[in-house]
Amino acid sequence: METIIPRHIVDFAIKESGLTDIGKSSIREVLRLVHQIEKTSGQQFIKMEMGVPGLPAVSFGVDAQMEALRKGVASVYPSIEGCTALKEETSRFAKLFLNMDIAPSGCIPTVGSMQGSFAAFTVNSRCHAEKKYTLFIDPGFPVQKQQHHVLGLKYKTFDVYNYRGNHLRNQLEKYLGEGNIHTIVYSNPNNPSWICFSENELKIIGELANQYDVTVLEDLAYFGMDFRHDYGKPGVPPYQPSVAHYTEQYVLLLSGSKIFSYAGERIAMMLIGNKQSARRYPDLKRFYSSDSYAHAVVYGALYAISSGTGHSAQHALAAMLKAANDGSFAFIEQVKEYGNKARVMKELFTRYGFQIVYDRDEDALLADGFYFTVSYPGFSGSALLQELLYYGISAIALHITGSERKEGLRACVSQTQPSQFADLELRLKAFRENH
Repeated sequence: METIIPRHIVDFAIKESGLTDIGKSSIREVLRLVHQIEKTSGQQFIKMEMGVPGLPAVSFGVDAQMEALRKGVASVYPSIEGCTALKEETSRFAKLFLNMDIAPSGCIPTVGSMQGSFAAFTVNSRCHAEKKYTLFIDPGFPVQKQQHHVLGLKYKTFDVYNYRGNHLRNQLEKYLGEGNIHTIVYSNPNNPSWICFSENELKIIGELANQYDVTVLEDLAYFGMDFRHDYGKPGVPPYQPSVAHYTEQYVLLLSGSKIFSYAGERIAMMLIGNKQSARRYPDLKRFYSSDSYAHAVVYGALYAISSGTGHSAQHALAAMLKAANDGSFAFIEQVKEYGNKARVMKELFTRYGFQIVYDRDEDALLADGFYFTVSYPGFSGSALLQELLYYGISAIALHITGSERKEGLRACVSQTQPSQFADLELRLKAFRENH
């Protein structure tokens, strides 16, 4: 059968890559494979494997970073606790867009949210000598599990799709009741499925965190991007939903990568709740100089990992947050383009026989956003991923995200431009005709 890219080119690239099962390959491995196929074939892919911004970096950040560099910050080590302006604007952002009072001292810059989660896992796993496991509410970001492998940490996981609403409580208690969980992890909105937890579900997570003395690590990489609601007006409800409204045992990860399209500078913030920040865990003294949670995070973990976060990037993030806080930059409005893209792309996929895997938030249709998930009758996720390569379309298998839907793929909309929609339709049509 005729394909967009000759089969022998794709097959040779796969063989040369050494990847025995593409469905188990990491995002970066798939991206590397796609680049090789593009180079050999001369055909441009519809790239949906990697969640990178598809919009220009916010000018408030670029201008502030350039000005900071001109003033000489490149030659000066930043405080490991973070620049004062950034800490204050982050605290202000939490109040205006989360309706949460988080002290500036608990707002810590990190080299992307990945470093924030790495530091949190390092410390949380040592707070209770008897608690050895992280619990992932999946599907989730696969690299956080890779961090566990690097650190030699243990984790448990379940796919939340069949445990939405009040069913979530019983499923969580099944794990928490064993008494060996130190941290609950999830993203909201969710990478890869784009499900969004309801207030009821967040309340359940918070209440159980209190009951079983567990810290919640809530990844807000896609802050405010549930476009069914307007979370973009400072100091005006509705506010971004968060477990922080229901427990004081939390760490939030706020990234500049997606909401400000500032991924290249690797800048993010850890927002540690006031009581969590001040809490003392005697077991931490086994590894750190202090039993204070915040001290262990900053001077135990982050100091050892990178000794701080890029100085000029902190000035950039401070400026972007200030613009959002002041109401002079409607950051949610600019990223709504992702929702518009998702709506069109999902319609194209379903028109040509694909099915949306994660399709609902309890009783509501799933929002259109940065990601969506697809399957095709008769294909496993691995087989579908490989077959789509012959048509110049890339994604990642849900298998690596902790999903139990082995037949599905995660598609990211950010790199696909509206000018490519017609080409995407031609490729999907060809796929449908051959299958």
